[in-house]
Amino acid sequence: MRRVIQVEERPPLGEAIPLSLQHLFAMFGASVLVPSIFGINPSVVLFMNGIGTLLYIFLTKGKAPAFLGSSFAFITPTLIIIGNPSLGYRYATAGFAVSGLLFCVFALIIKKFGSKWIDIVLPPAAMGPVIALIGLELSGTAASTGGMIPADGAGIDPKNAAVFLVTLGVAVFGSVVFRKFLGVIPILMAIIVGYLTAICLGIIDFSAISNASVLAMPNFQLPLFDFSAIMIILPATLVVLSEHIGHQLVTSQVVGRDIIKEPGLHRTLLGDGLSTAISGLVGSVPTTTYGENIGVMAITKVYSVWVIGGAAVLSILIAFVGKISAAIQTVPGPVMGGVSFLLYGMIASSGIRLLVDSKVDYSKSKNLSLTSVVFVVGLSGISVGLGSVELTGMALATVVGMLLSLVFYFLDRWKLTNDSAS
Repeated sequence: MRRVIQVEERPPLGEAIPLSLQHLFAMFGASVLVPSIFGINPSVVLFMNGIGTLLYIFLTKGKAPAFLGSSFAFITPTLIIIGNPSLGYRYATAGFAVSGLLFCVFALIIKKFGSKWIDIVLPPAAMGPVIALIGLELSGTAASTGGMIPADGAGIDPKNAAVFLVTLGVAVFGSVVFRKFLGVIPILMAIIVGYLTAICLGIIDFSAISNASVLAMPNFQLPLFDFSAIMIILPATLVVLSEHIGHQLVTSQVVGRDIIKEPGLHRTLLGDGLSTAISGLVGSVPTTTYGENIGVMAITKVYSVWVIGGAAVLSILIAFVGKISAAIQTVPGPVMGGVSFLLYGMIASSGIRLLVDSKVDYSKSKNLSLTSVVFVVGLSGISVGLGSVELTGMALATVVGMLLSLVFYFLDRWKLTNDSAS
């Protein structure tokens, strides 16, 4: 049976470096994609991802393992601001900073009033499907990134399919059959084997490495404030808040500790919020806890904050080395899609595991209805507009699950009161 490396454990340096590289590769593709969409230098984002992760680990007292990468929730409102001739990206960064500060306000409120309300608004019958949806709604992204859902309708490229399947196969079977140290780096091994396969099939373009400079200074820039731009950005905060709570629940399930209670949701929110606020103030993108890295922990059973902190340090270092950053960017979509396919599935399985471990009684109509509604809302494609942001998928399902759980809670209280009175 594979040894569990707990949150506070510090593996030997020889083991820690490849374990940290595994986390770095897992987050890299998605995290760099966001600045690419915005048309900004990814080096500042890699730098702030590392700084934000280290800050998060410090504020959570080293008890909540998480890597903070680029948030996708802000893409739509940011593109609206960039597309406005009188505004631009620097106005969006002011919105990021305010959004991060709003997260800090939520953290203070929760510190004051506690987090016991989560047990009421997200009982296991709702919490399980919310966690599962985090992985399920990302599964299509993994398949698309891997080239298994071609956008142009021309069919699947056999070379992409081969690399995807080889990478996925090594990740799946490696996590089962690898022993000793290889048993804790199946994702890294899958990326290496997938990359070598891609080289053999000639689908990697190395020109980015030759064109990149050896050293690259992150392009820091101060925000420009505009009230209308800030108001366009702020609704996305609710999406990230739902996502954050969901990620803390699934991380708790993976590591076997209640992170909501210790170190506390207020600390994780504060870490995430300050990271986003500082990122906005220096011209980077908002950050969020990354599902890919949660998936790595679920597969490897390595939960050490020292390992994740090592990945953060590596992210900071490569922000200054253009050649290395460019080399990692040459990892093709089918490789990242192959490993992500398994990582997202592990997150979904964690939600189902929570339902089993909590022994949710589905003979009770309340539990059956709650789980059913959360799943259907999350997978149906229904969306609710909130300014320039749409609540959909897991975020909308979380809100609906909370509201329905509250209704059931007050109905139970009302029935209990009436039964006592009679």
